[in-house]
Amino acid sequence: MQGTIATFDPASRSGTLLLDDGTELAFGAAAFDASGLRKLRLGQRVDIEGDQDGSVRQVRIPGIA
Repeated sequence: MQGTIATFDPASRSGTLLLDDGTELAFGAAAFDASGLRKLRLGQRVDIEGDQDGSVRQVRIPGIA
C-alpha cells in the first residue's frame, strides 16, 4: 500500500499517514525502526507493509530497499 506522511514525531519515531483512499493510519516506532530510515518529512510518499490485524509493520520510501 502507499500513502503520504501526515504527521511524524522524531522524538517518539511515530506518526500518521494518509492512504490513497483518504484513510488515516497510525504507525509506531517499531514500524519506523524496521525501515532503517533516519527521518520522514510531512507530505512524503511512502510504501507501507501491514500486518494481518491492520497495523503497520514497516514504512518505506518507494524505490529504496
